Amino acid sequence: MDAFTKTPGWLDWHSNPSKPRFQLPAGTVDSHCHVFGPGAQFPFAPERKYTPCDGGKEDLFALLDHLGVSRNVIVQATCHGADNSAMVDAVQSSGGRARGVATVRPDISTAELLRLDEAGVRGVRFNFLKRLVSSAPKEDLAAIARKIAPLGWHVVVYFEGEDLGELEGFFGSLPTPLVVDHMGRPDVTKPADGPDFGRFLRFVDQNDVWVKVSCPERLSVSGPPALNGEQHAYTDAVPFGRRVIEEFPDHVLWGTDWPHPNLKSHMPDDGLLVDYIPHIAVTTEQQHKLLVANPMRLYWPGEDA
Repeated sequence: MDAFTKTPGWLDWHSNPSKPRFQLPAGTVDSHCHVFGPGAQFPFAPERKYTPCDGGKEDLFALLDHLGVSRNVIVQATCHGADNSAMVDAVQSSGGRARGVATVRPDISTAELLRLDEAGVRGVRFNFLKRLVSSAPKEDLAAIARKIAPLGWHVVVYFEGEDLGELEGFFGSLPTPLVVDHMGRPDVTKPADGPDFGRFLRFVDQNDVWVKVSCPERLSVSGPPALNGEQHAYTDAVPFGRRVIEEFPDHVLWGTDWPHPNLKSHMPDDGLLVDYIPHIAVTTEQQHKLLVANPMRLYWPGEDA
């Protein structure tokens, strides 16, 4: 695939998001977003599973200003492989308002890790989604975790809820805190108080885990989508986010997931994704912890929002 030819059917990010009705608290952090290229400046990885649209730092920062977000955490996108150049460039261009999560290989040197740390990287991502990675060898990932632990970094894990059984022992063995993307991608057609999600909640309770209550647009089956002013979007995902926030109010994070890679059915209005937040974080205290206090403690410890 040519770096400038998008994957057929690729949905570009929403070019005219609404202004959220929900006013984000001062100091809000978007704890999960990405940059794609631009491909002419930061080529996509030859081994990538998809070729996205461009979604560079200027577009990201403009969106966050529009939404009322103060800081952000830029997670390395799989289309860039282990070349973290686009992510690091965006973090370094933020004036201290961004942190990064990298993808690294087991042979990464201490000097390179220290360079990334100085640039603002605070974690690495391990991807276990079979449609996005060919393999995720646990020995290599464990070696990476041992290398980053002295820096105080964490490991971001992305997996399908149905695969937790075969992964939780490995996750529990890692010498770092864990951050779980998108609530572990639960099956929202099953009850939030049922055994499947209950297993996930026990895993969070028994380990050093933070949970991103993000991406209802990826999890929802029945919608309605966050489009055309919809104020009650993705109602089938709401009970899952609400339950995680109620049980672990000090270890939850939120993010936009902009520019929303690999969505198939629709591209959500990012303003309406902000309006989704009070459906899962229903009190002012929950909202402040989710959006400000928790991400500041994890990514900017000791700093004021």
